Parts: sequence; C-alpha cells; structure tokens
Amino acid sequence: MPAIGGMDVLERMLRADPGTSVILISGHYSAESAVEAIQRGACDYLTKPLDTQRLRDRIADLRAEAEVRKKTLHLDQELLEACRFEGFVGRSPLMLEVFTKIRRVAPHFRAALITGATGTGKELVARALHHLSPASADKLVICNCSALVESLVESELFGYVKGAFTGAIQDRAGLFENAHGGVIFLDEIGELSPGAQAKLLRVLQDHRVRRVGSSVTREVDLRVIASTNRDLRTMVREGKFREDLYYRLAVVEIGLPALTNRREDLPLLERYFVEKFAAEYKKPIAGLTRRAQSRMATYPWPGNIRELESVIGNACMMSEGRFLDINDLPDRIRDQSSEQSPIDETLYSLEAVQRRHVLLVLERAGGNKARAAEILGVGRATIYQLLSKMKLQESSAFPVTDT
Repeated sequence: MPAIGGMDVLERMLRADPGTSVILISGHYSAESAVEAIQRGACDYLTKPLDTQRLRDRIADLRAEAEVRKKTLHLDQELLEACRFEGFVGRSPLMLEVFTKIRRVAPHFRAALITGATGTGKELVARALHHLSPASADKLVICNCSALVESLVESELFGYVKGAFTGAIQDRAGLFENAHGGVIFLDEIGELSPGAQAKLLRVLQDHRVRRVGSSVTREVDLRVIASTNRDLRTMVREGKFREDLYYRLAVVEIGLPALTNRREDLPLLERYFVEKFAAEYKKPIAGLTRRAQSRMATYPWPGNIRELESVIGNACMMSEGRFLDINDLPDRIRDQSSEQSPIDETLYSLEAVQRRHVLLVLERAGGNKARAAEILGVGRATIYQLLSKMKLQESSAFPVTDT
C-alpha cells in the first residue's frame, strides 16, 4: 500500500458503510496507533507476523456478533410495536405513567390541561384524549391561541353576525360552536390576554357563547383541552393568568417530560423515525451506527421530540448509505464535543489514569510484562487483563515477552 495508509482505508470503508467490521493488520505496531484505529472505528488491530488461527477466531466472533445484532434488531422491532400508544413511542416510567393517566381520564374528562416544554407532544395527548373519549365520533377543533390577534380573539372563538364590524358580510360560527358535541383544543393558552381569559372563563362556566354583534346566546356541549409550555401557576402568582380560569381548566392536569428526562426512550424513538422517513423517502436505511447513537445520546435535545424528528428526517433525506452516521447529523450535534472545554488531565477517572500508566511502563520496559509488573508492583495477570480489555495485540514494535 505505497499510496495510502491503513487509517485512510479504514476511514474510506466506514464512510462507504459504517456498519462494516474492519480488522486492521499492521507490521508497524504502536500502542498509540492501535488505540487510534479502535477509536476511528476498527473492531480490532492485529500485527505481523499474523497468527492465522487468531484471525479465524476473531472473524468467527464477528460473525457471532452479527447474528446477535440481527436477533437484537428483530427484538427491537417487536419492542417498538409493543411500546406504541396513540401516536406515542415510549417505555420509560414517566411515559408509562402518562399513558395510564390518559386511559383513565379520557372517558370522563370535561376539561383538561396539558403541560410540557415545546416539542414534547402536547397535541398528541389532546388527540389521544379525544380518540379515547365518548366524543371521538365528533370533531376535534384545534385553536392556536398564540396566533390569535387580540382584536379578533372573540370573533374567532365565539363567531360573529353579519354587520358586527367592517368586513362581516355574513354570519359566521366560532370555534366553540364548530366543536359542539366534540372537543376543542386550545393550544398555548398561556398566551391569551387577560381580556380574552375573562371571556373564555365565562363560556366555560355557562357553556353558552354569544357571537359578536348578537344578543342571542347559544348553548355548546363540548370538552375542553388546553395546553401550555409555560408555568401557569407562576403566572397566576404574578397576576398574568386568572386563577379561576386555571382551576377551571386544570380539573385534570397531564404533564409531559422533556426528552432529556426520558433518555431510555431515545433508541426506540430513533428507530421509529428512521423507519418513518426511510419509507417516506423510499430509502433502504436500516438504522444508526453505534457512534451516531452515542453522539445523539449525549446531546441535550432542547427541542425535544420535535427536534429529534427534524434531525432524523433531514439525515434520512441526505444520507446515501444504509446507516445514518455522525456525518449525517447537524453540526450542532456532530461538533458538540469540540464545543466543550478540554478536559484537565488531573480529572481523568482512576481507571483511565491506571490504563495510561500501565501502557507507559510496559512500553518503557520494552514490552516485558514481568518487568513491567515488577515496576508497577502488580501481578502479571493485571497487565494481561488490561491489554485484553483494550483489544490490543502483542507488539512487534517492542516485542512483548513473558520473562
């Protein structure tokens, strides 16, 4: 290989198919190059002269690992199917509690409040409550309160009659009338002005609406679901949200956890979205590489499930391989480790310090394990165990001897 090095070949192979198991074989061994190869994605690092039986055994191990991964993939698929609930995917204790609460209250609620950060799935909860309620046969009307113009809130929610204001050329029913018999979902209710809150409270108390410009009231029979990403209790204390309206809505309160608090659901969610977008884009994407999963597992996900869906959707759109790898992820996730400040060597774990020191002494001892064990004051088995754990093979650069 006069024109290219083994590390370059390794990178090209993994770039073409990150799922490939690569064994590097070198005649120029060093502990640093072995560790570097493994960190770059090699599954093993062998030295010349090659022990062919060891190579056969290693390949047999890799084939066995591949079979285990195949079985695990099948089990993961079964787990994904078992952990779906009304559009949600999750098996964490927090989410199982949410599922249980939805099942219990859906047949009975008249008003419910859903809380949680942006992107956690509040609308999915509203749809689940509607679907499992006695009003499922009727419509679910959705109102984005944050998009309502202050001057038009009343007409949007309660309707108007012809001539009520400029442009009112005919009678028009509001969202509450449209939801009669079904469910109205008031998304981001914390954005309503105090005036709009007062009008909404009156309707919730009387179950009657009056169109703008009319003196006639109309009875409405419906269930009300509200959601917010804000802390309404704090807003009540600060005088920004009506206390009586809060208690009228929070007869049932369902709180959704942030993704960072349910990280055990991350692998399931990743698989769910990969399958979804692979089918949508008609691509044979089988999943994510382990290093991509590892990088995503350490990301804080401030945008929660919505951000995760966006990231995987974009990666599936751009990817040309069978697996999504680190390079398919956005810069903010791919480069997050570089944004962190360098780790002070004095803050290494005891295990890391021990490993580095043993390798240094072994190298200085010319690879003589007995001599290294004597210097370190440990048994020779300790060094064997360490090298086995790191998947390092016996060196030709400094031949390791037992005596």
